[in-house]
Amino acid sequence: MPGTKTKPRRLSKSLAKPLIHHGSTKKRYRVPNKNQCKECHSTNDTISPIGLKARNLDKDLEYKKGVKNQLAYLLEEGVIGPYPNNYETAVDWEDEAHPLEDRARAYLAINCGHCHIPSGVANSTGLYLDFHETRPVHLGINKSPVATGRGSGNLKYSIVPGHAEESILLFRMISTDPGVMMPEQGRSLVHWEAVNLIREWINSMDKEL
Repeated sequence: MPGTKTKPRRLSKSLAKPLIHHGSTKKRYRVPNKNQCKECHSTNDTISPIGLKARNLDKDLEYKKGVKNQLAYLLEEGVIGPYPNNYETAVDWEDEAHPLEDRARAYLAINCGHCHIPSGVANSTGLYLDFHETRPVHLGINKSPVATGRGSGNLKYSIVPGHAEESILLFRMISTDPGVMMPEQGRSLVHWEAVNLIREWINSMDKEL
């Protein structure tokens, strides 16, 4: 009604608190078809692997001949060609020794940034979660959704600083409804460790942003 205000919906208390999944569960996995694969693996209308970026491979691993940088090893073995050395390495999102924001951004970049970039299939959303995005509105901060439908959960913004329970980003990470969840394909479970990380990150943001 004109002149009335509606309060933003909040996630239920059972979903708003930190959760860690323990034990095992049985789930059926549906293998995506080619068109569904394109929903995540398409960049500039070309299907390509996800995650094969120097910043994600730049780490030391144990090999038969000892510990060696993964990129150096792959180059030595002829698996990859020369690569630029002016990239910024993404931190291990599970390593709590790193700053919270760096961990959250690293997780979103590898799990969401392949679609949510100007050259990805989610380019029309204006929500860009690549590692190098710096514009607050394109990171989802106080950003209204674009044609999200019920995927918004009746929430107003992708990220509400200081209020993870009011943020569409977290709502879609928690959902297992195929018409709501993100990513749209390739999962039937909730990645609770990641949910807890993103929740903590959003709640740590300055509410005045």
